[in-house]
Amino acid sequence: MTLFRDLSVLWSLLHILVLFMLLYRSRYSRRKTFLLTGVIMGPLILLNVAGVMLFGSALMGKIFILTCTLPSLMFFWFVSKDKKGKFFFTFCLADTVALWIIAVTNVLDFYFGGEQFIVMFIGRLLLFPLAEWAAVRHLRKPYLELQESVAEGWGFFAGMMAFYYVLLAVIANFPVLITKRPQELPAFILVLVLMPMTYATIFVAMYRQLLLFRKQQSERILQEQKNIVEAQLDNQQRIRKMKHDMKGHTVTLSGLLAVGKIQEAQEYLKRVETEMDTLQGKFCANPYLNAVFIYYSGRLEKLGAECRLDIQVGEEELPYMELCQILSNGLENACDAIKGLDIKERAVSVQMKYSRDYLIMRLRNRCQSGLHVERGTIPATGKEGHDHGFGLLTIQEAAVRLDGEMFCYTEDGNFVLDVMLPCRSFSSTPASN
Repeated sequence: MTLFRDLSVLWSLLHILVLFMLLYRSRYSRRKTFLLTGVIMGPLILLNVAGVMLFGSALMGKIFILTCTLPSLMFFWFVSKDKKGKFFFTFCLADTVALWIIAVTNVLDFYFGGEQFIVMFIGRLLLFPLAEWAAVRHLRKPYLELQESVAEGWGFFAGMMAFYYVLLAVIANFPVLITKRPQELPAFILVLVLMPMTYATIFVAMYRQLLLFRKQQSERILQEQKNIVEAQLDNQQRIRKMKHDMKGHTVTLSGLLAVGKIQEAQEYLKRVETEMDTLQGKFCANPYLNAVFIYYSGRLEKLGAECRLDIQVGEEELPYMELCQILSNGLENACDAIKGLDIKERAVSVQMKYSRDYLIMRLRNRCQSGLHVERGTIPATGKEGHDHGFGLLTIQEAAVRLDGEMFCYTEDGNFVLDVMLPCRSFSSTPASN
């Protein structure tokens, strides 16, 4: 009958990997991740199964943290995209759920299976796939979104999960198996009941953070659209005024030309052209992007910031929805960042130009001296204590929709946002039609 025990151990170890891989984010491609996992974790699992066969589950249960948990922790830490609280929370979550199933099936087999390991085997055969189905059906999508959008609080929750894992491992195996300590079984059952309740509390708290993030993101997108529409309406009103004034300008020019004052007429015409550019707020030929620049140039002017715009795009069709999202979020973050600086240090620049087959966008602004962002990382979401972060995920999503890339980093006291968009994606973008 020990065959059922050994098979259940092998089954459990395999499904611990499955649970974890459903929830964590690898820094490698899916193919490379599976290959590395098979090469490293395969032999580790077989060694632990062999240990159970040779030394029994009682001894291996006591040293399981050393023989399996810590080695797998080091391997997945190396492979994982996240290195801090997010990774440790996910690792502890998968391991604790698996240990919970193992402990429950051990107790059930002892009291209802006569230690024949059949109940243990059937229980694990059913419970692990059920846990994975629940993870895929209800947890995986919001949990991955949580990892992407929520930056704070993971370390504290990871510490709680690690504590519960150690607590469950100790109470189930030390000084002997819990099945040999029936007087402690009620306390053990209370721990088993308390753990899912604690997990539920944690996920409710984190899910509320996710809902708050979604709400803030939605409000910000609506505000962007409102700003663009208001800027367009203001621009149209200025153009109507300019058209109305053109009759007076025409009369004046006709009068000057009629009396032969050619030089005065030319000077007057130049002033009219300057006024037209001012009224239209002509930053670029695209009316949608121009509306964004009108709005934020006014914001930056009120902040007393030096604003440099180098916009080298013409009247060609562009995916204006995504580009407006990128520019609005980037400039909004820039405005937030320079508010805390001395007015003499406030400076923002925007460049848009074509480089071969790419449209290159670079937004640069002065930032607090303590802000440090490595290239390839995104600052924590939220503005409290950070100069940037909230709109960067929206920018990244907009760039990805156009098959492009986004990078941000700090350099010489400046926060730099680079976006590269392949021009081939413009013709296939509905927003450009």
